[in-house]
Amino acid sequence: MPYTPTMLHPDLARFVSFGEVRIDLVRAGDGSWRSACAGSPWQVAMAMSSLGELSAYGGAISSDLFGQEVWAACTDAHLDLRYLQQLPRPPLLNFIDADEAPEGFFVGADSADLHFRPEGLPAGWVKALRWAHFGGLGLVRQPQAQRLEALAAGLKAEGKKISYAPGFRTLMDSRYDDCLERMCRLADVIKVSPAELCGLFRTADYHSGLAQIGAWNSGAYVLLTRGAQGATLYSGTGEWHAAPPQLEDIAGKTALGLGDAAAAGLLLSLMREPAAAAEQHLRWAVAAASAACTACSDYALPRAQPWTLPPALVATLAASVRVLPGE
Repeated sequence: MPYTPTMLHPDLARFVSFGEVRIDLVRAGDGSWRSACAGSPWQVAMAMSSLGELSAYGGAISSDLFGQEVWAACTDAHLDLRYLQQLPRPPLLNFIDADEAPEGFFVGADSADLHFRPEGLPAGWVKALRWAHFGGLGLVRQPQAQRLEALAAGLKAEGKKISYAPGFRTLMDSRYDDCLERMCRLADVIKVSPAELCGLFRTADYHSGLAQIGAWNSGAYVLLTRGAQGATLYSGTGEWHAAPPQLEDIAGKTALGLGDAAAAGLLLSLMREPAAAAEQHLRWAVAAASAACTACSDYALPRAQPWTLPPALVATLAASVRVLPGE
């Protein structure tokens, strides 16, 4: 049986992330395998909790040892477990060869995530909610994709804020185009990278993807993450760029999930100070990604934690981030 924390917070989560959580099985050069919990939407929920926000991941996981690993990680991160559904179904697995293509291949024809039921979420959760985040394979794999898209539309109609980070996998071919457009039109925040834009829009120039998103939704914040080069934030006709702070303890380091950390930093700033200037929101996004570089940088441990973001460190880094208009 899954173990639970000694006490749940009396309030329901103000931030809930929906999409996939999976188990990455990584093959090392010596032929050994090691597992790690992964999934962009889940990592955003973890990062938000790390930053001190009441956060939850809404999804279904298996009840086997892999599901127990996810449950334990959620417990360690103080996520609200009332949003997590554990089912007698197999886990979603991603097999990765560390020396080959990083995407790997997925196994999960009837895995637990596909059986997530939004109606099973705790009573009153919509009233408590301020922001909902969507993305990843959860919006690709049916029937979960249809449920999550309908959930996003319903929450938007209730006046809730929507964040969307599509990511990119080869499964997101032309069949994903309609969902991509609908989610972009719904979202108040859209997080993408140049590589993701090229994949999603099947183009060599990511700027055309940005232009299309702007045409669909000129009122959204669009966060373009650029790895070591920082990030650019677009809002209407406004454009701001920020590079990560050049500090010795993070210089030259990289980490998985930097885009998820950046999304969490941006969303936390928007939740805490919604009326603040766009420059401040961008500082928090870049600071959170920089803080993630101080955490585990790869799959060296079963629970890699690039989403572990000490709030005091992020605040300190945010104060040192320099924001420039345009590029």
